[in-house]
Amino acid sequence: MWAAVRPDSIAVLKDEKCKRSLSRYFSIFQGKKKAKFLITRSLQTNFLLGNTTEELWTKHSQILDGYLDHERLTDSGTSFPMQSEEPSFLALKTELSKRILSSCHFCTRRCGVDRERGETGFCGCGPTATVSSFFEHMGEEPELVPSGTIFTCGCTMRCLHCQNWTISQNIEAGDLCSPEALAKIVDRLRQQGCRNANLVGGEPTPWLHHWLDAFSKVKENVPVIWNSNSYYSHETAQLLAGFADVYLLDFKYGPEDCATKISSAPDYWSACTRNHLAAKKYGELIVRVLVLPGHNSCCTRPILTWISENLGPETRVNLMDQYRPEWRAHEVPELRRRLTGSEFREAREIASEAGLTNLIT
Repeated sequence: MWAAVRPDSIAVLKDEKCKRSLSRYFSIFQGKKKAKFLITRSLQTNFLLGNTTEELWTKHSQILDGYLDHERLTDSGTSFPMQSEEPSFLALKTELSKRILSSCHFCTRRCGVDRERGETGFCGCGPTATVSSFFEHMGEEPELVPSGTIFTCGCTMRCLHCQNWTISQNIEAGDLCSPEALAKIVDRLRQQGCRNANLVGGEPTPWLHHWLDAFSKVKENVPVIWNSNSYYSHETAQLLAGFADVYLLDFKYGPEDCATKISSAPDYWSACTRNHLAAKKYGELIVRVLVLPGHNSCCTRPILTWISENLGPETRVNLMDQYRPEWRAHEVPELRRRLTGSEFREAREIASEAGLTNLIT
């Protein structure tokens, strides 16, 4: 039935540009290659829980240096060791993320609160993952449909025009979910025919520890989609390397002060560009650019130019025109109205001038 609702999700299987930019992802959901979390789960380490955090990060860096070579060997069928009783690279990531949880710096804000003790920072997230909903999503990019989306509550930004504000701002209480429960949700969605596990919100970043722990228990071979606002810390980017198969990253604002004014997100450009470069190095990438009314010069143009120059002109980019005023958008004068047709045509012209050739519009 989903093929009838979204025929483009079938047509995209023959889209050569899309297949080149997301070749490994296609191979995973078609059962030809292993998801990164399974590879990471197979890599043995010799860390001890008594090691200092600095020692664990050193060990993590050493293993990560060789991870991509190991992935290539696995993809070629040369190497895929059976899981053993020894701690895995995924277990090391999980332990490091647990330590971050007790002095939280998953996002760029680095609040430093002890969430294990119930303290909450800007995102409002506590010690246990809260899930708003999960289902087979038919509204995502065609290569993702049907997408196994899992919406967690809380967010590291405060976008005044947020379309999911009841989730992102914790208006919805959500259901508390253990890592075991999350793993069962992932397996169930995959068994129902979803092409992926799409970790979204809100924002998945505050719940990275819970996701790493959950995927130590997932049974299905399913590609992980990290669906994020891109406002996460260097440490989070390191933990995502070898875990996220596809980085579905927002690129919301240009280098001016729009991110601070609209989303209370200082230093967004710096974090966003850094994390897009890491995503390109360690996984495959789809970039979402929501065109905002009145922001083509300050945001759309520098964003699309940077993508082309730094990620490459064949980067998969979803240039989106579906902005609508939501939540507190009325507080920003230019965001009180919808995008005009001429503004979106200008955005497409900017993309063409930047040389981007793999657009979804």
